[in-house]
Amino acid sequence: MKNLVRTNEFTLAATAVVGFATLAVATDFNLLTAGTMDAFLSFLAVPMVIGLAQMVVLAVGQMNLSVGVLTGFCAMASAWLMVDAALPAPLAVLAALALGALVGLLNGLLVVFTRINGFIVTLATMTILEGLRYGVHGTGTYQGYSPGLRAVGQASLLGIPVVFLLALAVAVATALFFRRTVSGRRLLASGGNPFAARLSGISNDRALVLAHTLSGLLAGVAAVIVVAAFGSVNASIGDDLLLPSFAAPIIGGVALVGGVVSVTGTVLAAFLVRLVDVTQAQFDINRRWVDLIIGAVVLGAVLLGRARERLTGGAR
Repeated sequence: MKNLVRTNEFTLAATAVVGFATLAVATDFNLLTAGTMDAFLSFLAVPMVIGLAQMVVLAVGQMNLSVGVLTGFCAMASAWLMVDAALPAPLAVLAALALGALVGLLNGLLVVFTRINGFIVTLATMTILEGLRYGVHGTGTYQGYSPGLRAVGQASLLGIPVVFLLALAVAVATALFFRRTVSGRRLLASGGNPFAARLSGISNDRALVLAHTLSGLLAGVAAVIVVAAFGSVNASIGDDLLLPSFAAPIIGGVALVGGVVSVTGTVLAAFLVRLVDVTQAQFDINRRWVDLIIGAVVLGAVLLGRARERLTGGAR
C-alpha cells in the first residue's frame, strides 16, 4: 500500500479527484449534470487517444510532432470519402485508420533509413500534411455525412458516451500490448537500452518503425472519434492537439529517453488537462493563461523526471 501511494499514478488520481470535486462545487454542481458530464467525457476521448499516440513513440525515445495534424488530415480524408466520394461509413473509417498507419509507417522508415531524429522527420511530415489539408480540401467544412456514424458519436451506454468507451478500450489495448505481447516488451527494451537490446537480438530499427506506425494508427483512431462525435470536419481540426499530446504522457510519467510508459498515468493526465479546459470555459479565463499553465506543468514534469533519473542513477 505504501508503495502504491508513492507512485505517480496515485498522485495523479488523487489530484484528479480533488480537482474534479473542487470544480463541481465551484460550478454549483452543474458539472455533474447529465449533459455536462456527457460533453466532458466526449471531448476527453480525443486527448486520451492522442496522448497514447505520443506515448508510443516516446517509449523508443522519439517524438511525433505530426500527430495532431495527422489526426485532422485523416478526419478530413474520411469525411471527404463519405461526402464527395459517396463511400460507405465503414470503408471511410477503415481508410482513416489505414491512412494514419501508412503515414506513421513512412515516418518510421524515414527515421531508420535517413538516421535523422524523429523530431525533424515528423516536423517535416507535419508541414507537408498541413499543406495537403488546405491545398487539397481548402477551408470548407464537411458535414451531413453518414447519419449512422454520427449517431454512434452521440450515443451513450449506461450514461457513458460511446466515444469515451472507445478511448478507454484503446487505452486497455495499448496497456495489454506493452505488458503482454513480445513486440511491446521488445519495443520498451529497445527504448530503454538500444545497445543491450541489440545484443539480445532485438532490432532497434524494427522497433522504431513499429512505434511510429502504431502512433499513426492511433492518430487515425482519434480522427474517427472526431468525425463521429463532432458531426462536421474542417481543415483546422488537429491544430490544437500537439501540446495535449505531449502533456498527457509527460505529466503521466512517461520517460522522454524511452523505455518507460504509463497508460494509466497518460489517461489521468489527459483527464487533468481536460479539467483545466473546462475551468477555462466555465470562468472565461484567457486561453493563453491556460496554455502557460499546462506548458509550465509539462516543463516541471520533465525536470522532475530528470531529477528522479539522477537520484536513481546515484543510488545505483
